[in-house]
Amino acid sequence: MVTVERTQTGVRMEKRLLKVLKGLAEYHDLSLGDLLEGIVLHAFEGKAPFGAESRRKIAELKKIYGLHLTAKDSHKLTEARKP
Repeated sequence: MVTVERTQTGVRMEKRLLKVLKGLAEYHDLSLGDLLEGIVLHAFEGKAPFGAESRRKIAELKKIYGLHLTAKDSHKLTEARKP
């Protein structure tokens, strides 16, 4: 076990992407923060954060929430105008 100091943060994220992440965190019985920490730590080391089972669950959650974004879309997203 490694002891860390956490801080509260407010980040803006695409709505459906957040729903998929929350669903995946729930599926793995993790907090959203723990899931994000794991994803980032894996990415920092150039490792894939998800195994086959998790990728299947992600595909299912993406269908449920209508998420069609891919890695190619990153850095090209713009904020929708509020009515």
